[in-house]
Amino acid sequence: MKDAFGLPQSLLVLGGTSEIALATARRLITRRTRTVWLAGRPSPALETAAGQLRARGAEVHTVAFDALDPDSHETVLGKVFAEGDVDMVLLAFGVPGDQASDERDPASAVRVAQTNYTGALSAGLVSARALQAQGHGSLVVLSSVAAERARRTDFIYGSSKAGLDTFAQGLGDALHGTGVHVMVVRPATVVRSGTGVRPGPGRARLLGGLPEAPLTTTPEAVAAAIELGLRCRSETVWVPGSLRLLMSALRHLPRGVFRRLPVQ
Repeated sequence: MKDAFGLPQSLLVLGGTSEIALATARRLITRRTRTVWLAGRPSPALETAAGQLRARGAEVHTVAFDALDPDSHETVLGKVFAEGDVDMVLLAFGVPGDQASDERDPASAVRVAQTNYTGALSAGLVSARALQAQGHGSLVVLSSVAAERARRTDFIYGSSKAGLDTFAQGLGDALHGTGVHVMVVRPATVVRSGTGVRPGPGRARLLGGLPEAPLTTTPEAVAAAIELGLRCRSETVWVPGSLRLLMSALRHLPRGVFRRLPVQ
């Protein structure tokens, strides 16, 4: 069960090698989280991540999970929930793709969509049903600022995240009043820990001379925002918070004006 501050004692991560997910798990372990399930494709990276969390005092299990195999989701995730209540599911898997390459190769573009949207839709529905059956829990869905408006440099990735974002909002409405809390997290471009490398093609360009800071964030900052969102039972979390106003302005710009901005 969650503690008095709304923080989970048990956590299931879908996308067990995600930097944001692992930063969130580390943060929650320092609070009250004691059991963590890391679900992802079997790999040395997944086992390393599990070992690092065990070193912090948590009981950690790894689960073989493939976003592109939705037929297996009910069985795989059902086994986790059969072990006991799960207080929080963090849906954190996804791929950025390569816009230029994906435009030339529709099969690659479809793979991005299947991973980021249809795979997440399947896993999200399975998790939501399990949380509803136990009568409590949070489903935290990692969306992206890219979901807010199509851009020339990442509209394939952005469209997949837009579908996921809309799905998660609707799922939250469907589950309202059931005891299950759905929270959508929309981070800016994430700077990888300790590297300064920004994933994806050109997602953090300057906006009309504005400083780049409002357009970037870190895994640790997203983790902190997720914790605050859980405490407040927020439905939507922007990271950083200043993005809410910025994206509201960009979303309502006429397309002809938007095309001329240096964010394309």
